[in-house]
Amino acid sequence: MNSIKQILSMACASLLLVSCSGKEDTATQKVDEKLLVKIQKVYEQEVPQVAEYTATVEGFKTNNISTSTPNRIKKILVDVGSPVRAGQALVILDDVNIEQQKIRLANQKVNLDRAKELLSIGGGTQQTVDQLQAEYDAAMRAYNNAKENTVLTAPMSGVVTAKNNDPGDYTSGSPILVIEQMQPVKVVVNVNESDFPRIKKGQKVDVKVDVYGDEVFTGTVYLVHPAIDPATRTFQVEVTLPNGDNRVRSGMFARVIFNYGSANRVVVPDMAIVKQTGSGNRYIYVYKDGKVSFNQVELGNRLGNSYELISGVESGSDVVISDQSRLNDGMEVGIAKEQNVQATDSVK
Repeated sequence: MNSIKQILSMACASLLLVSCSGKEDTATQKVDEKLLVKIQKVYEQEVPQVAEYTATVEGFKTNNISTSTPNRIKKILVDVGSPVRAGQALVILDDVNIEQQKIRLANQKVNLDRAKELLSIGGGTQQTVDQLQAEYDAAMRAYNNAKENTVLTAPMSGVVTAKNNDPGDYTSGSPILVIEQMQPVKVVVNVNESDFPRIKKGQKVDVKVDVYGDEVFTGTVYLVHPAIDPATRTFQVEVTLPNGDNRVRSGMFARVIFNYGSANRVVVPDMAIVKQTGSGNRYIYVYKDGKVSFNQVELGNRLGNSYELISGVESGSDVVISDQSRLNDGMEVGIAKEQNVQATDSVK
């Protein structure tokens, strides 16, 4: 009988032990199920405020050399790449129109002089004189126009950048030659509207031309267009380069860099940035008191392997840098014991 009691007591003790062990295993399992993430503390730092825009170099001014009336080309006195000066003859056209206009002008002059003579002796009317004077003036304008369209001259100094015809061609209204002013040259960039208050005429900017690597040219804001494009939320800024040595040419790819000084910004590692699918919004998970919150942020410039933040996260916050795809807003998480993550380097 005593043996039976002992056996029953041992069985109860075993069941109690198994029950307690099961509760402990369940509790441990719940702890183990909590996602462990890596976090990094982020701080406000002094960050250079720089904006870079790309564009193509253009001549400061461009002139299309063409005729107002169709005519045949006799000679073209320059070629592509030729430097020209203001007033220099460029194209000679058929002068048959000049002879026709010259004869017409001479006839109009004879008729006008006769009418004036008759009027002086009482044999004509002022109305006739006025009418013939108007016809003579029109003939003079036509003659001068024909002269201008027989020898085409350069309206400014520059370089011939295009030649679209050859001697013997009949002009059709399209440019025969294109002349561009290369001293200075200009770069026209589309700037974000947020920068509108910070850009002024006369402001100095850095310009890099890709063919010259990291060499920096000093440009000047020549013109700030007053209207914002509602479709792109940008406005145009024209930047000039002196180009005394003619190293920068029309068509080259350039980068215009505006420097607005510096500002204190929170800097976060790029591993913390989450892009929302289907939109351009960016988010960061912030860890606090065992939970994470999903914070929408506005990014500034990229700084190596980090980003400056315009808004969204406060200085001193702990941001999540791993397993963001497994997180939800307000979710409880644990902290990985071995993070092996260094604090973000200061921005220089």
